[in-house]
Amino acid sequence: MFPKLVSIGGFFIPMYGVLVAAGFLAGIWVTTRLAKRSGLNPEVVTNLAIYCALTGLAGAKLMMFLLNIDYYRANPRTMFSFDTLLSAGVFHGGFLAALGFAWFYIRRHGLPWLRTLDVLAPGVALGHAIGRLGCFAAGCCWGDRCDRPWAVTFTSPVAHEITGVPLDIPLHPTQIYEALLTVAVAYALYRGFSTKRTPGWTFGLYLALYGPVRIVTEYFREHDQAPPFGGPLTWTQWIAGALTLVGLWLVLRSRTQGDETAKR
Repeated sequence: MFPKLVSIGGFFIPMYGVLVAAGFLAGIWVTTRLAKRSGLNPEVVTNLAIYCALTGLAGAKLMMFLLNIDYYRANPRTMFSFDTLLSAGVFHGGFLAALGFAWFYIRRHGLPWLRTLDVLAPGVALGHAIGRLGCFAAGCCWGDRCDRPWAVTFTSPVAHEITGVPLDIPLHPTQIYEALLTVAVAYALYRGFSTKRTPGWTFGLYLALYGPVRIVTEYFREHDQAPPFGGPLTWTQWIAGALTLVGLWLVLRSRTQGDETAKR
């Protein structure tokens, strides 16, 4: 749609990268505010968010390689191409990698595990929502054909060259769907955040809300992989469903513990 923000000769600044950076900064800002409100060391938590972002980028790329292993085996050089560098990768791969690193970092610095995840959740959701606008600008993560009035048609040869998005075909704006829904999730998490809630509630709510968002938007995405297990769900939907269940468990667990505390 608008893959290049600035172009000088063969050099250009990708709009995708600019929006991802903006999402990262917005997420850090929210996380720092909530860390202060929770009485956590804002510098330590901010460093955690930065390291998680870097780990997440690596994890997203790794899962992208794993889910497309046959293609990369046949074309190993593409793993190190500029197009691959610009690719967002697979979000859940990045999320799980960042979560694993967070566990290590939180233990090492003696932070409260669930309370720290609560502080991170709204910023993660906000940064993700802004990053999806970057996907729309670049043309990646495009949707299936769409005959609705709000369908979008990509016409940029550069976007097609970088991401492979089909041109001159009306498509579902899946990137916008997810961006709008995820920013609503971020708003709900931020507004509902409270240090009086049982630790784990905000993070659990994030998983419980974002999981269905991803499951639904995936139905409008174009996929070149056969769903696993012979069913209608993609790998991403299976992972999102599992994380939704974990989120619901955390929310219900927090509610139960809160009720028990209130009775004492």
